[in-house]
Amino acid sequence: LRAAVAAGTDVGKQAKDFMDAGKLVPDEVIIGVVKDRLDESDCVESGWLLDGFPRTPAQAQALADAGVTADCFIFLNVPDEVLVERVVGRRTDPETGKIYHMTFSPPEDEEILARLEQRSDDTEEKVKVRLEQFHANVDAVKGSYTDISVEVEGTQAPAVVSENIMKSIEAVLA
Repeated sequence: LRAAVAAGTDVGKQAKDFMDAGKLVPDEVIIGVVKDRLDESDCVESGWLLDGFPRTPAQAQALADAGVTADCFIFLNVPDEVLVERVVGRRTDPETGKIYHMTFSPPEDEEILARLEQRSDDTEEKVKVRLEQFHANVDAVKGSYTDISVEVEGTQAPAVVSENIMKSIEAVLA
């Protein structure tokens, strides 16, 4: 959404109107943003990954109605308390855009540490609200992708998770 708004695309302008008014961006506008992005040459040529989307059954259906089909649907199994810890500790360097984690991947430089910023929605309270919404919709969303769905244990070491994801994708595409 942020990229579409910054680029001033038609759907980006529509999204900006809702965001500026403090309203949720409707699914049809979000689907338009996603569809426009997936139609760009890099996605057409190299493929794409949607992280945390679709979030509702309506969004999954809207993607299907728009002709967007995935090769694989990966579900990372991670307990809520681990997700909260991961999100609440996340910080971004506004100069470089690099993401750090205060426990798992802190900056080594005090100067960088001093300028790190936390996103306004990365608080424990807001993460828990997002998780409630996730749990209310996850089974229905997963149901839209049963034939291409793969579950991966997301609490393992990052290299192991990455390897398991790649093996899952290769198996589905084989």
